[in-house]
Amino acid sequence: MNHGLFLLLLAILCEVVATTSLKASDGFTRPLPVALVIGGYGMAFYLFSLSLKTQIPLGTAYAIWSGLGTAGAITAGLLIWHEKLDAWRVVGLALIIIGVVLVAPRKS
Repeated sequence: MNHGLFLLLLAILCEVVATTSLKASDGFTRPLPVALVIGGYGMAFYLFSLSLKTQIPLGTAYAIWSGLGTAGAITAGLLIWHEKLDAWRVVGLALIIIGVVLVAPRKS
């Protein structure tokens, strides 16, 4: 795995942690989740900016970021808050994953 893609995946992980913590913060009333939101989003954007200094094009990086971030948020909702996953959400998630695969960087 190249360095830029590794940084991008770390950024996405931080973003998913921050987004998950945002729900857990209960309207920014719980200090630990609030700290995870602020730290997670800060680190996510920092790592994303570092990934853009590599050979990953901006559009590709952003598509991967938003797609995998969405998939991660859906997964967190399922596992942590037992949110429902109907057939339409499964189809949507599959399309997101297909899109990420299609725009992911490849060796020429």
